[in-house]
Amino acid sequence: MKLLIITHVPHIKVNHEYFGYAPYVREMNIWLRYVDEVVVVAPLVQESLTPIHESYVTNSPFRFVKVPEFDLTSFFNQLKAFPRALVAMVKIYQAMQQADHIHLRCPGNMGLLGALVQILFPKKKKTAKYAGNWDPKSKQPWSYRLQQLILSNPFLTKNMQVLVYGEWPNQTKNVKPFFTATYSEDEIQNSEFRIQNQLSLAAKSRTNENSFDSARLDKIEINLPSTSFLFVGTLSKGKQPLYAIQLVEALHQQGEKVQLEVYGEGEMRQELERYLAQNHLEAIVTLHGNQSKETILHAYQSSHFLILPSKSEGWPKVVAEAMFWGCVPIASPVSCVAYMMGNGSRGLLLTERLEADVNKIYKLVSDKEQYQRMAIEGLNWSRQFTTDKFELEIMKLLRG
Repeated sequence: MKLLIITHVPHIKVNHEYFGYAPYVREMNIWLRYVDEVVVVAPLVQESLTPIHESYVTNSPFRFVKVPEFDLTSFFNQLKAFPRALVAMVKIYQAMQQADHIHLRCPGNMGLLGALVQILFPKKKKTAKYAGNWDPKSKQPWSYRLQQLILSNPFLTKNMQVLVYGEWPNQTKNVKPFFTATYSEDEIQNSEFRIQNQLSLAAKSRTNENSFDSARLDKIEINLPSTSFLFVGTLSKGKQPLYAIQLVEALHQQGEKVQLEVYGEGEMRQELERYLAQNHLEAIVTLHGNQSKETILHAYQSSHFLILPSKSEGWPKVVAEAMFWGCVPIASPVSCVAYMMGNGSRGLLLTERLEADVNKIYKLVSDKEQYQRMAIEGLNWSRQFTTDKFELEIMKLLRG
């Protein structure tokens, strides 16, 4: 089987290897285990590698087709984008002619072009991973909404399964609720459930020397004097890292002993640094920048709470990852986040009203039993979604 992947993810070429955004590449490496040949159509950029980049791993023939980047965020950019989009569409069409299975990564500029061109190939087997917010009632950029309309229309889009996050009413037969995963069954068995100074484990039950039986975990406690918070994500307006800082700052002003560790890079880095300096918060908030998967895993294991006040999400992996290790999420109820967090039973849903949100967090920090219930319920729920189960579902999609 020749698999064609069409994505907007920028790629970097180093010594005949292609690198991309690590969570995307890790997921695609699972797909590549079940194909004989792969072609990737995506932009290629001249940038340095960072800890958030990984390379494709496959023993099958691999070909990369470079397409120009373009931007649709303004009328002027759309005018400039038109000729670049035409070039990309020609390359997408040529690649689709030769493919056995077409896989689109949406939403994005390349996803939009792929959604349009795939209409010309009704008999080809196809999948589309819609990694954004599928909520029909949510506000979306016009290009995102157009992708949703095309992909969910059985007349325009034939022989395709559209993988979306969450379960939404009145969907067409093209649309399939899906999930994503980061950790495997082996990592559950072989990783010590470590909640360091901040969490103490009582009434533990082990199935063997290195595994933790979460179903029989009776008690997880916040062990003061310090409550630890975590932010993992791009430092952008949409992720609202400043609001995460302000939540912890407000708790600090109320006399709580708190610590916030921020992981990620982005356009707001300097703004956040200025805010921390102006408000003398350097002692309680640390900006770590981009870090490896292993470093982030350790951060989940050693923190009480993850804060994600994001304005838009699909299936926020950081929420599931945090719960996987007993770290309670505090997040905005966008897309399927409320579903993931059990409508508040596995974490706190933000209102984005600072005083109200601070009060909710303060009450939870003060209520050890409620915190224990949330941590354990989140841990048990998230561990349904392992990479083992994800791989099984991918295999069914490709072979079905």
